[in-house]
Amino acid sequence: MSKVQSRRSFLKKSLLSSSALATPAIFPTGILGQNSPNEKIRTGHIGLGGMGSAHLNFFKNFAGALCDVDENHLKRAADKIGRYVPLYKDFRGLLDQKDLDGVIIATPDHWHGIMAVMACEAGKDVYVQKPACNTIEEGRAMVKAAKRYDRVVQVGSQGRSTHAAYKSSEFINNGQIGKVNWVECWHYPNPVGGFQPNTKPPSQLDWDLWIGPNRYVPYNPQRVHFNFRWFLDFGGGQIRDRGAHVMSVAFFIMQADHTGPVSVEATGKPPEKGLFDCPTDMEIKYEFKNPDWKMTWSQPGPEELRKLNGFGARYHGEKDTLVVRGGDGGTWTEDKAMKYNGPEDGYKPYKSPGHEQDWVNCVRTREQPIMHIESGVRVAALCILGNLSYQLGRKLHWDPVKERCIGDEEANRFMSKAYRSPWRI
Repeated sequence: MSKVQSRRSFLKKSLLSSSALATPAIFPTGILGQNSPNEKIRTGHIGLGGMGSAHLNFFKNFAGALCDVDENHLKRAADKIGRYVPLYKDFRGLLDQKDLDGVIIATPDHWHGIMAVMACEAGKDVYVQKPACNTIEEGRAMVKAAKRYDRVVQVGSQGRSTHAAYKSSEFINNGQIGKVNWVECWHYPNPVGGFQPNTKPPSQLDWDLWIGPNRYVPYNPQRVHFNFRWFLDFGGGQIRDRGAHVMSVAFFIMQADHTGPVSVEATGKPPEKGLFDCPTDMEIKYEFKNPDWKMTWSQPGPEELRKLNGFGARYHGEKDTLVVRGGDGGTWTEDKAMKYNGPEDGYKPYKSPGHEQDWVNCVRTREQPIMHIESGVRVAALCILGNLSYQLGRKLHWDPVKERCIGDEEANRFMSKAYRSPWRI
């Protein structure tokens, strides 16, 4: 392909098939910065909607390929990059591109597991948006792939990379509120919606590839893109969306990344109308042992907390409490934590330079990032089990080591799910 071929011409040709034939991305001299510590890192981006587009604000000079099943997303991302890179509709073409060091996965949740495992198999490091996985089996496969292929995998729960999370962890783990026995998470309710009729997919969208491994459903304009979150089979509601952020910060503060609950009990109120099937209101209780503490998730939660922020968590200690508002890229805590400076010999959490930068640094050093895949899978399990308890209508007794429900084979059948051919993990 000629260097002088226009980006618009390339875009038009690349969209004629499911995968563009990859040729090395052409970077003008100095585009990554002379002697830059990041100059050898080149990234491929899969999923270019909301967060996928936002990631390009940081990765613009790293990007070496773009992929989306929606031509409109792909066009906007290519314009944002402003230079030639290979463009794909099918992510498998991007994974075959040899000059990419890592991939950024920001697709709907039901694609995360398969894409991350295949990226590891292709020798790419991975930054995958939260929640890490859709099933327990997918999470285990992701952890195994990262270890087997020696890949750096960061899960995009940006909250634990914020200064507020760092200061909250320092404050609590130096005993300022006493032993924490309850983490009280809250979030506003899931929406009710999905009132438009099913219709034919628009020409710019490959609907079959958007669905991918999931069961086939007819196209509906209120099912696709952002709204996938409000369907249990594709997203899973606020508990899997923002819950993965809030609980990530909680696990960071509680130093619980390598553990899990021993029981999960959820109740919820299903929507009375519309296509969306996630419960509008929801209450979940998680019990932990050794040490003993509990976490609760409330939609919508106490009014006094909702007045502070739409979502967050209150940490109840033996001596005091601490409220951490938000939990994603927007995370705040109380002044008493922000102004606290612990003793030199006290507890100091890992200090992230920023979530994306932390991953880039670890790609270079081969160290574990702040939200490595094991941590991400443990947090995703909380969301998965909460929804499962709601759907089955009963309390689940969980073995966090074997990652199985105790004495409940019906529940264990939901640890994995059947994929549409040809997809597998």
